[in-house]
Amino acid sequence: MILLLAIAIGTLFAGAVYLMLRRSVVKLILGLVLLSHGVNLLIFTMGDGVRRAGLPIVDSSTGIAEPGTTDPLVQALILTAIVISFGLTAFIMALAYRATQAVQSDDLDDMAHTDRL
Repeated sequence: MILLLAIAIGTLFAGAVYLMLRRSVVKLILGLVLLSHGVNLLIFTMGDGVRRAGLPIVDSSTGIAEPGTTDPLVQALILTAIVISFGLTAFIMALAYRATQAVQSDDLDDMAHTDRL
């Protein structure tokens, strides 16, 4: 299972880098989305590994979780990363829409020479 996830993470990173090196703004945004999904999957894999474990419930008398439970910190980090990547994607899409309206082109080379706008 870990090998399958490693291949999936590598494929997501490779696809993200390929798309981010293209000239289109839409492909740049799609590359950033793929990169964020790859990072989320990497954090998930690096956390506890992929295994079936118990619920992350802490004993109220001792304040310590039982051994063999999952780590809730990894889940919280991934949830936070999903929310941040969604906000960043929405912001980049708004900027790309406005830049495309101003330049009348989707090409990043055309947007490089817009100092006069």
